[in-house]
Order: sequence, then C-alpha cells, then structure tokens
Amino acid sequence: MDATLKKQLLLDAVKIRKGVIEGTFNAKSGHPGGSLSIAEILAYLYRAEMNIEPENPAKEDRDRFVLSKGHAAPALYAALANRGFFPAEDIKTLRKSDSYLQGHPNMNHVPGVDMSTGSLGQGISAAAGMALASKFGGDTFRVYSVLGDGEIEEGQVWEAAMFAAAKKLDNLCVVVDNNNLQIDGTVEEVNSPYPIPEKFAAFGWNVIEIDGNDIEQIEAAFTSARKVKGKPTAIIAKTIKGKGVSYMENQVGWHGSAPNAEQYEIAMKELDAVQAELEG
Repeated sequence: MDATLKKQLLLDAVKIRKGVIEGTFNAKSGHPGGSLSIAEILAYLYRAEMNIEPENPAKEDRDRFVLSKGHAAPALYAALANRGFFPAEDIKTLRKSDSYLQGHPNMNHVPGVDMSTGSLGQGISAAAGMALASKFGGDTFRVYSVLGDGEIEEGQVWEAAMFAAAKKLDNLCVVVDNNNLQIDGTVEEVNSPYPIPEKFAAFGWNVIEIDGNDIEQIEAAFTSARKVKGKPTAIIAKTIKGKGVSYMENQVGWHGSAPNAEQYEIAMKELDAVQAELEG
C-alpha cells in the first residue's frame, strides 16, 4: 500500500472514532462499541474503494453502501462527515429530536445514506436487491454492506445469502464485523453463528478472512473481491469492539452505552494523541 494513502486512511479511521465519541457523548445514548470496531473498514470504503462524489451524493453510477447493522450509525455519520457529505459539526446533534442524524440511518434525510436500516437482518436483502438492479440495468456500480456477527443470527440474512449466490451477484461485497460481542454477551453465549466463513462458503459465496482493523489486509480483501466473477464475496473481518478507546475495547457493556463527561475526555485524549502522532 502506498505510504501516503495508508497514513490518510489511518487518519480517517481516527477521525471516524472521534466522531463516534463526539456523537454518542452529546446524544447521551447510542452504540459506540460496534461503531468503533468498523472505523478502518469505513475509512477504506469511503476513501479508497467506492466510486462516490460527496458533492453529488445521488449520482446515478455511484457505488452503494448499506449499513445493515444500522445501530452503528455514529460510525457511518462520522465517515460521511469526514468525506464532506455534511458538516462534521452536525455530529454533535446525533439523536436530537430536531436533527437529521437519528439513531439509525435514514436515506430520506442524510446525504450519502443509500438505505434506511435498523431492523437487523434486513440490510443485506436491500443490498442484494441493489446489486441485482445494477445487473438488470446494465450498470457498473458495486454494492457494499456491513453486517454484525450478532446480526447474522437473523434468518433473513441467510435467505439473502442464498439469493445473492443464486443470482451470481459478483458486484455484491459484504463485510461481517466479527467483534464477537453483542448486546447480551458473546455471540457464542447468545446464539452462536460460528463457523461464519464455512456458512457463507456453503451458501456459494467467495469468502475472505481478515483482521478488520488492519488497513493493508482490508485493501487486499477488497482488491481480491473485485476480481471474483460469478459469486458474491463475504469478508469476515475479525475486529475489536470498542477499538481505539482503551476502556471500551472488548467490553460488552459499551455496545449501547454513551460515555459520560469524564469518559469522553479520556477517550478524546487517547484519540487526539494517535491523531497527533500520525500528523507529526
């Protein structure tokens, strides 16, 4: 990977994490843990992978993105703001009654959001439909979706997986954020979806396993996915829930809890230090 691009992507990831903390702190609610875990993935998608134009978010040939784990909206909003879809200052209005940045993404109000999500399991179905529409219309746009590992306990996910493989949707690439924690505990304790790679392979998908917090592995995975013909790709991304904030990492309690003032200061101090080092 080009050193300049890598540095930019790492900076993007830090800024996304700062946006997550800023938003959830000001909202006094939200889901920081599973938002922090996907920062590198969103940084790469919105900086290096997808065909997008922040100044023209509805352009017809854009690549589409569906955040199937819609509760990770703070990360998506931070990624969009970082790329200029809307002012970063608006992140502070997260979940306010008069804000367009609600707790789950709304395609009718947020520039850059391609699908309204929140009901777990449904996003991948929408993504598969978009990919099929691209094929039918003779278009070239690709479709990306991020799912949670707890989310794939939903049966609809596997109906969509079966459909996508049957229709040979090689323009569809999903990422499973495998941070191993959901709201009630570890995914094994709640309703184990393991083994995840073998399940997607059995449904006819091309499967790639990576460290989802490693920029270079993310680049290699998306580059490989573009070359696959005749089947969709599932990237199983091992991540750390709460990544980047020391006291949140691998702590299930931060699935849906917002930091208080003291915790906010600690988190931002840690992230500011990483940003300063990258910019130094």
